[in-house]
Amino acid sequence: MDVHASPAALPELEAFLSTFKVRFRRREARAALERYLTGLLTQLPNKNCDTLAQAVPGTHEQRLQGLLTTMEWDEEALNRQRVEKMIAEATLGHGVLIFDDTGFAKQGKASVGVARQYSGTLGKVGNCQVAVTCCYSDPQASWPVSVRLYLPEAWAADSARLKRTRVPKDVTFQTKPELALSLLDQARAWGVPHRCVTADADDGDNPNFLAGLEERNERYVVAVRCDFQVRLKCRGASASQRADQMLAELPKCQWRTIRWRHGTKGWLRKKFVALRAWRLTTEGEAHIGWLWGERAARGQPEERKFYWSNLPASASLETLVDYAHRRHATQKFHEEAKEELGWDQYQGRLWPGFHRHAVTVMLAMSFLTCLELQHRHSQPKRGRPRDPFSPSPRLASACAASGTPTSRAVAASSSGGVVGHDGAVQSTLRAENLTK
Repeated sequence: MDVHASPAALPELEAFLSTFKVRFRRREARAALERYLTGLLTQLPNKNCDTLAQAVPGTHEQRLQGLLTTMEWDEEALNRQRVEKMIAEATLGHGVLIFDDTGFAKQGKASVGVARQYSGTLGKVGNCQVAVTCCYSDPQASWPVSVRLYLPEAWAADSARLKRTRVPKDVTFQTKPELALSLLDQARAWGVPHRCVTADADDGDNPNFLAGLEERNERYVVAVRCDFQVRLKCRGASASQRADQMLAELPKCQWRTIRWRHGTKGWLRKKFVALRAWRLTTEGEAHIGWLWGERAARGQPEERKFYWSNLPASASLETLVDYAHRRHATQKFHEEAKEELGWDQYQGRLWPGFHRHAVTVMLAMSFLTCLELQHRHSQPKRGRPRDPFSPSPRLASACAASGTPTSRAVAASSSGGVVGHDGAVQSTLRAENLTK
């Protein structure tokens, strides 16, 4: 695909990045960031420093690579400023923090953190890197908060490899649930507002993760596996039971159909039932909470899921279901950041490069989210509400590839475009007409 970006900065992107200039001492670093983000927003099928340098005028591969590895700037400070901006401009309230991990398939053994390990993204054990992510989601918008690379134990114990890949000396081995808790601490320190924490069964079934949330007085809604142990009474002869066995004893008439989000084929709906139960910790302490199950509604293939939450007894089943299914937002972030913004195409081997690339991808995603929120707020409110996540990268990528100001592209879309199932404006212009 012959894609070339505009030699001039997009006005909207330039305005968005203007507040971040203070993070860079040298002008060439500020320029490199703008050119790098412009490249990520193009429709290039492969996005690495080499291909971006060929498609983006006014820069070269060495400068883009230097942005990720040698130029002087604090990626964590920039990311914190981005998060503060998103709190101010893209936070409605009633939000949750979502923790998950995602994999990056890799060849060879030299890239930092790469090993043969299980990745849910791959669906198997493979040669890959794994990163733990934290995302924010509310009914208005969703956006990434932070990312941290997981270092397998073999890596954490190999001082020579750590030095070669420039891993900071204070980085030690942490399990993925421990990394999630450290990202939670960071989000709390940065003031990210949230009503609860959500996670998949890998974290939800981890007693240390749940204990860490309870020590921090966090409300949570997590997926658990079918053999998650609970009991109906705090004390006495009540024995612990598997989650699936306990819920199987409930009458079918107690299961209720609840719908929570509009998808490509209409409303997403399942049957749910919940009950108050007790979870025993490894120290023998009993913690009361909600155990609830999910199964297929009429006409759907059978599938069962289980959840645990420490929300109070006053919480409704609809609230539990809503929070549990906010995890969709982080899955969309992983998917769109990789497919649209080249998150999984970083070819460097260094710890700073991996995390700086992740910060620039999150910055690009935040730009798209803010752009869409501005457009949505300027339009008459009609029809059903938009789903919380999907900042329409294709719209801005078309603009970056052609050099067309995004405001003109948005105006064209509002009159001649279509609205996708996610409520995002999609341009009807052919891609070949948007590139030089």
